[in-house]
Amino acid sequence: MERRSFLAAGSVAALGMVSPADLRPRDIDPALVGYFYQQLGGHYTADMMLGPRDLIGTVTEQYRLISDLTRAARGTVREDLIQVGVTYAALAGWLHQDAGLWDSTAYWHGIAQMDAQMLANTDLTAYILSNMARLRSDLGDGRAAVDLCRQGLSERHRLSHRIRVNLMHQQAHGHSLLGERTAVDQLLDEASAVVEVVDPSIPWGAVHHNAYFFEVQRATCYGRMGLHSEAQHIWDRINADMPPAARRDTGVYLARQAAAYAATGEPEHAVTLAAQSAEIAAQTRSARHRKELEALRQSMSRWRNDPIGDRLVKALEPLAA
Repeated sequence: MERRSFLAAGSVAALGMVSPADLRPRDIDPALVGYFYQQLGGHYTADMMLGPRDLIGTVTEQYRLISDLTRAARGTVREDLIQVGVTYAALAGWLHQDAGLWDSTAYWHGIAQMDAQMLANTDLTAYILSNMARLRSDLGDGRAAVDLCRQGLSERHRLSHRIRVNLMHQQAHGHSLLGERTAVDQLLDEASAVVEVVDPSIPWGAVHHNAYFFEVQRATCYGRMGLHSEAQHIWDRINADMPPAARRDTGVYLARQAAAYAATGEPEHAVTLAAQSAEIAAQTRSARHRKELEALRQSMSRWRNDPIGDRLVKALEPLAA
């Protein structure tokens, strides 16, 4: 079986039919909830270093275990396990998205959304909407991303600051796909102010805890809107100080920085950055990362017959490995 098909099939196989014996109540130690959240934090970190494919099996299998425990649990322990299960399903969705497995991505978002409906938790439901908006943005559907986030923010008075930030920055990405700079800037400015009062103890949805997060969102949006000079200056600041642990993200950002340099007429610098980015892409096997480098290849096609074109071909050779 092809590896791509194996990953998708294995993920779905993490769910199965439930027997009456699975539903028999038993004592579940509440400490397991903290254990799974601790593991979740480790998965977030590993994702940045490894990329998606090495984690998909682990995360989906842990979701299966959490689901088994949830069926046997009662009371607040059951509710807490449902919540942690939703966060694992959401992470599984993201890993499949980063691997370019779109059907499996939608499947896992559906699982997360279905599980979230078992709880009267506005934050959790809105969190899933923000993840679905991220998928739509990756697919180029800016209008759907904006609408999903608008729906999530319709009860903003009931949302935690953390989830409001998630929705606002995803909505900004939707507006960038529509070329609406004013909305992009307004949303990112508001989100960056709200994040100052985010509760750091919430163990999920923690995508904006670093100093460069909003700079990344702004540079990405500006690049989409053709504001390449402004994006270039921001990427210069970001990539000069990226932490070693964020290897996958660094590779993606280098590709976007290279695209900005190519668009502003500096192909030599673009190729140097592309070579660094491609080396990382070959290791993390992130489809999202490869997509950025393929877009760079296309944007630099005007230099195809120049020596710089030959250098670009060589720089991107690791992608063929």
